[in-house]
Amino acid sequence: QLQLVESGGGLAQPGGSLRLSCAASGYTLDYSVIGWFRQAPGKEREGVACISRSGSSINYADAVKGRFTISRDNAENTVYLQMNGLKPEDTAVYYCAVRHRVFSTCVLSNDRGEYAYWGQGTQVTVSS
Repeated sequence: QLQLVESGGGLAQPGGSLRLSCAASGYTLDYSVIGWFRQAPGKEREGVACISRSGSSINYADAVKGRFTISRDNAENTVYLQMNGLKPEDTAVYYCAVRHRVFSTCVLSNDRGEYAYWGQGTQVTVSS
């Protein structure tokens, strides 16, 4: 049974950095597009970054471009989100998600429910 566990969240100061990890068990991530999403209080969940199976295709939301970096280590069955230059508006619960294997493109939307598996989320708070 697939389990996704996010870690690495916490409190950071504006301008600071955090590195989120998404570790999978019971499932091999190699054949799946992985996405990071976030949801702030009172706001809809939004896509932050996604990475293709091989890592050759990556997309970022405009709000995080140039500050966040998504990567994957298929040998470790883990996906990472390096967050630099954090801003208070980055405060949210961050989730990793696995797109259904039939889809190979990296997209930041889950409007059609194509991200089939989700972690429990990790809280990121950016505040001075």
